[in-house]
Amino acid sequence: MSDHSTPAQRTTTPAAEPTAAEPTTAPVTVTAAHLGTATVLLRIGDLTVLTDPALDPGPADYPAARPLRRTVGPALTADRLPPIDLVLLSHDQHADNLDPTGRTVLARATTVLTTPEAAERLGGAAEGLATWESRRITAGATTVTVTATPARHGPPGTEEVTGPVTGFVVEYEGGTLYLSGDTVRHDALAGIAERFTVDTAFLHLGDAHFPSTGDRAFSMSAREGAELARILGARTVIPVHYESWEHLGEDPAAITGAFSAPDLTGRLRLLTPGVPESL
Repeated sequence: MSDHSTPAQRTTTPAAEPTAAEPTTAPVTVTAAHLGTATVLLRIGDLTVLTDPALDPGPADYPAARPLRRTVGPALTADRLPPIDLVLLSHDQHADNLDPTGRTVLARATTVLTTPEAAERLGGAAEGLATWESRRITAGATTVTVTATPARHGPPGTEEVTGPVTGFVVEYEGGTLYLSGDTVRHDALAGIAERFTVDTAFLHLGDAHFPSTGDRAFSMSAREGAELARILGARTVIPVHYESWEHLGEDPAAITGAFSAPDLTGRLRLLTPGVPESL
């Protein structure tokens, strides 16, 4: 992924009617590098996008009501990142999605899209999107439409504890990406398939559990990710958020097992950490 200095420009589309990106002369090229946890560096044509920047070196401890421990650092450090046009931040309240180093990256990004509550806390370039609200983002010759999608970071009744979370759909000339954010499987996710044809889905897995909350899960398991892949009909599924932290305890082998079902054959794609790969 090459550096560039063209600033992103923001325009607003109606919240209730997500619109496709304006057509260009040819489909744009897209690359993705998984840096660790839910942090992905995307290059969509002329636009450089970073998701959920958790970039502290590991190991690291984060005291809280439910303490977090990072066991392995990111595949790419913050000082090696290119200029970032757009950060897609599912939420700001947990260090495995936004840590102190990630906050320094936010401060340099042209635009940050996140939940309304996180945008109020973060200020600066952060803009909050309500569910199904859209923004059009332009960098150079590339325009994308970003739409906020439903997400729930735990079982029913835990919303006040976990706080609000969002997923995102990114439409560009030639394709559509879905980034789930930290979410469990719930009925509202079916609305994504009703509104969009998803080409590539980045699913937050890991089956997050904490000793203090027993058997309650706070992210999807591999099996639940496979179920969501069926609902979305995505041709490619890229798992993220399944390693590098103690609370992500599911064996990564469960992912390949869940996607070995005949109807999912060929959909799973595991990215080599830190390496940009074409989508």
